[in-house]
Amino acid sequence: MIVPQSAGSGGDVVARLLSDRLAQELGQSIVVDNRPGANGIVAMSTVAKAAPDGYTVLLTGVSQISFNPHLYASLPYNPQKDYTFIAPVVDTPFVIVASKASGITSVQSFIDKAKNKPGGLTFSSAGVGNSTHLAMEVVADKLGAKMTHVAYKGSGPALTGVVAGEVDTMVSVLGAALPQVTGGTVVPVAIVGAQRVKELPNVPTLKEAGVDVPVMPSWYALVGPAGLDPKIVARLNTAVQTALADPQIKARLASLYLFPVVGSADAIRQRAMSESKVWGEFIRKRGIQGL
Repeated sequence: MIVPQSAGSGGDVVARLLSDRLAQELGQSIVVDNRPGANGIVAMSTVAKAAPDGYTVLLTGVSQISFNPHLYASLPYNPQKDYTFIAPVVDTPFVIVASKASGITSVQSFIDKAKNKPGGLTFSSAGVGNSTHLAMEVVADKLGAKMTHVAYKGSGPALTGVVAGEVDTMVSVLGAALPQVTGGTVVPVAIVGAQRVKELPNVPTLKEAGVDVPVMPSWYALVGPAGLDPKIVARLNTAVQTALADPQIKARLASLYLFPVVGSADAIRQRAMSESKVWGEFIRKRGIQGL
């Protein structure tokens, strides 16, 4: 199981939780192979060239499938042609957090500073075109605010940049940011999701704060090379659903604010293509290009 992120990342944690249970279901040992680099292009290219025999799969995310085709003029893979979608796996909400040095103390002060700070707010992300980047771009676009993007090599360093006051703010996966919020090292600003979360009951959603933007997708899905036998797809999909229903796995995922998504291979394929259309238009509008 190839993962386009480094060891210890959110995707890596999901892959290792999933692989242990899948191994039991399939009677087959599974090795998690981390292939980070180039916004997931390294891992995606590797799987696109693999034999379609069911023994090489990829736990990929919305960034690699739905965003990358619009970020790069030349991409060595085609999400619609080079892969067989197998199963959706998890999704997660985001939260906007701010550094204590920024002077941001609430969602309203974030909005005010975003609109009025000379030179604009700075924000970090896990990389150009990553969900953590595009989520803040769509907020800036909605507010008509000037904000300066600072790309880091991964979500962990990006969040550390906020804690250290190197940047003003960022959109972070909730599970990663919550320990910093509860520890008082960053300021929670707003939930980038459909509803509030119970651990941060006083933190409003962006929509509640009057910033009505699309909910940023942050799903992971299992895919394989193009041409996988439908029987293999069906077996793997069933195994994934069984793994996600395991109480221990559900509890571990919930502790990380990763929520199982149960569905068919075709359902996640259609979702991926729909996200690609919506966010592709936004990427072109903002003139965002991958590095």
